[in-house]
Amino acid sequence: MLMETQREHLLAIYAAGLDAVRGDQAVYRALSAQGATSATHVVAIGKAAEAMFLGAERHLGETVHSTLLITKTGHFSTALRPESGYSLIEAAHPVPDDSSLAAGQRLITYLQQLPAGEPVLFLISGGASSLCEVLADGWTLEELRQLTRFMLGAGYAIGSMNAVRQRVSRIKGGKLWQFVGDRPVQALLISDVEGDHPASIGSGLLFPPEQDHLPADLPTVWQQRLPPFERLEPPAAFQWQIVASNALALEAMQQQARQLGYPVRMDPRFLNGEAGAEARQCVAALQQGETGMTLWGGETTVRLPPQPGRGGRNQHFALSAAVAMQGQDDLLLLAAGTDGSDGLSADAGALVDSGTCARGEAEAGRAEDSLQQADSGHFLEASADLIHTGPTGTNVMDVVIGLKC
Repeated sequence: MLMETQREHLLAIYAAGLDAVRGDQAVYRALSAQGATSATHVVAIGKAAEAMFLGAERHLGETVHSTLLITKTGHFSTALRPESGYSLIEAAHPVPDDSSLAAGQRLITYLQQLPAGEPVLFLISGGASSLCEVLADGWTLEELRQLTRFMLGAGYAIGSMNAVRQRVSRIKGGKLWQFVGDRPVQALLISDVEGDHPASIGSGLLFPPEQDHLPADLPTVWQQRLPPFERLEPPAAFQWQIVASNALALEAMQQQARQLGYPVRMDPRFLNGEAGAEARQCVAALQQGETGMTLWGGETTVRLPPQPGRGGRNQHFALSAAVAMQGQDDLLLLAAGTDGSDGLSADAGALVDSGTCARGEAEAGRAEDSLQQADSGHFLEASADLIHTGPTGTNVMDVVIGLKC
């Protein structure tokens, strides 16, 4: 019974973090603080596009003249009224396809057809890199898909991936400005990158990179295909703001944990290494630490085998932690994405304990074999430890909650 209560508490703490960075609330708070009420056109791109737009609509009301929303397939809900005339586009993530190119072309057409001088509000969240693309001359969709799969499988960090994406795009890395026209522009962003650098969020549609920083280990065959580095400066009057971040989610989780009576430690280390190695470090920190809760934020990576199974970095992280926690009944760990998905799966992550491996192995074989095959999702389904939230309306990377009883 005590274990069940502790698991419920970890899930409640995770939910508090998600609620604090919901796109609708974050955008509404930002616009309300500005007192913004002028007529505008709204472009929302990313996994949190719908939620961010609903927050803008709540504040701006009838002053919204037109809307273009681009999000991941399956992320639109019935909250958007069809009779309102919204332009809604669903596209592929994390590997782009024809729908991503169609979305990119629709974005350019939409911007070019807006009345001259009328303002645009951009609402940008993670996922935009795959969801919306216009390729550089000479590049094909199949090449982009191959490059994306290579970078995902090689475990590239998001900043490195976006640096490459910016080079092969006509709209990323601030190059969208060539289609925006002479008009007032504001951007509100939900950050899914370390350091909250706007040029890395959605590959920086409106933000040129400070410098060219391609990953050193990018194969020569791809380096030779990349167009030259290009920088297009935004206008001086451009205004932007980060409205939600991983740090904000962690602060809300810390507050909720304290309300539930737990001592809480916020670990300042950003988790950005290989998921299995990071998980083992977190378990070691719990073992050596005081009784109570420890919180981490970040976005780890996983190197995939040729034929990966089901799961994602958070499920891989959680199962790696479960292996390290065997026989230690005083430890629990939750690892989950804040966007409600993990890799190509519809699960957000998992909540594991010392019995996870024993529960899962009866049906799914050895946990270590599942990790080798990047098939943690099937194992964690067998152990009944998966977390499923559905689309959350936000995307601020991943969170890890560790508990030592």
